[in-house]
Amino acid sequence: MDLVIGPLDLSAHVDEALAVQAAAFGLGPDEVAVRRQIVLRHMTYTGARALGATVEGRLVGFVYGMPNDRAHWWSTVVEPYLRDRGTDAWLDDSFVITELHVHPAHQNRGAGRALITTITDAAAQPRSILSAIDRDSPARGLYHSLGYQDLARQVLFPSAPKPYAVMGATLPLHRRTPGR
Repeated sequence: MDLVIGPLDLSAHVDEALAVQAAAFGLGPDEVAVRRQIVLRHMTYTGARALGATVEGRLVGFVYGMPNDRAHWWSTVVEPYLRDRGTDAWLDDSFVITELHVHPAHQNRGAGRALITTITDAAAQPRSILSAIDRDSPARGLYHSLGYQDLARQVLFPSAPKPYAVMGATLPLHRRTPGR
């Protein structure tokens, strides 16, 4: 089966994308309902864009992001953690990866790598930032392999049960695959 990466009208396909996120992240219906409103709001921001990964026309992964804005909620939460570590300049002139999810049945096949490198290749900003659950995981391994470095760890988001790491990378991302 061939994986196809391409533009995604996330507002029109929000429920399909959130079904992928729910499967990948273990979200319940209440969490999906909250995230639905967040995604729809994000897609109205200047410069927000999304890509989808499809197999035989079925969405199996997606990524979306936007130029970072210090006034956005995410930035206001992570800024004190970055400032304490002297890395808050990363909040300026960066493209933030807001969400990246691949359905578990399609993980570890290059979809996540293709999604994040394709969306950042089109970024006008010289660097990219994101947050990920602060533990060793395939996602963090992928980000490290692409050149992302930890800018702050043990970042606590309101209502999130686990701490996050904020990571940043200069663009373009590294192209080498792990083990090469």
